[in-house]
Amino acid sequence: MPNLKESIERLSAQAEAGPNPEARRIFLEFRDQLTQGKIRAAEKVVSPGSSGQWKVNTWVKQGILLGFRLGVLQEMTAGLSFVDKDTFPARRFTIADRVRVVPGGSSVRLGAYVAPSVICMPPMFINVGAYVDEGTMIDSHALVGSCAQIGKRVHLSAAAQIGGVLEPVNAAPVIIEEDVLVGGNCGIFEGTLVRARAVLGAGTILTRSTPLYDLVKGEVYRATADARLEVPENAVVVPGSRAVQKGNAAGWNLSLYTPVIVKYRDEKTDRGIELEDWLR
Repeated sequence: MPNLKESIERLSAQAEAGPNPEARRIFLEFRDQLTQGKIRAAEKVVSPGSSGQWKVNTWVKQGILLGFRLGVLQEMTAGLSFVDKDTFPARRFTIADRVRVVPGGSSVRLGAYVAPSVICMPPMFINVGAYVDEGTMIDSHALVGSCAQIGKRVHLSAAAQIGGVLEPVNAAPVIIEEDVLVGGNCGIFEGTLVRARAVLGAGTILTRSTPLYDLVKGEVYRATADARLEVPENAVVVPGSRAVQKGNAAGWNLSLYTPVIVKYRDEKTDRGIELEDWLR
């Protein structure tokens, strides 16, 4: 979609984006493409011999921000009454979408792609720019933030928080690849990449400033100025702690939180986290 990309980049570069019917038409076309999953904030580029690298589509983030610039406040009556920018109303699902949304206060913004067979348990929220692929379950009180990329057959357990990364526009979003289990009360933020089939135990927090200790391989994974924090494929991660040796901390026996890889996924793990197909 070169023409749409060029139009979004041109409009984003303009100092003002006030009342402009042409700009609004272009944005609505962009929003429809985003909602249908035809464009996305990030996409995987696979090369031989690698697990794939994720590329950020900066122009897509620019288009989302353009929508906020073009929007005006409007009363909206879909579900609970609220007031928001008219360019991002709550999305309405029909039988044809084949997405089961259980009653109880859930909301999905237009501009978020939700694939057929996704299950949304109330209350949950999916923000603009997010991409949620087939067979994924979003449990109660879970959040999928702006531009987050969620793969196939992911389970976001109750109260899981997938952070949004909309600005700066070139920043990588949070990415959860296929068949990942995200336990209850987990938080994944600041562009963290969780590779396929990883398991995050309840309460695990992953950020750019959090080192990830691999007890199996004897390695420590960290985010750098040029690379995000990355959880390896099949890793089983649980909350842990590490002793602090500086200053008074040693004498006080203080420790800091850190996530720890305690094993890699095996048959026992699969049995423990298996979801019944009929739930989907």
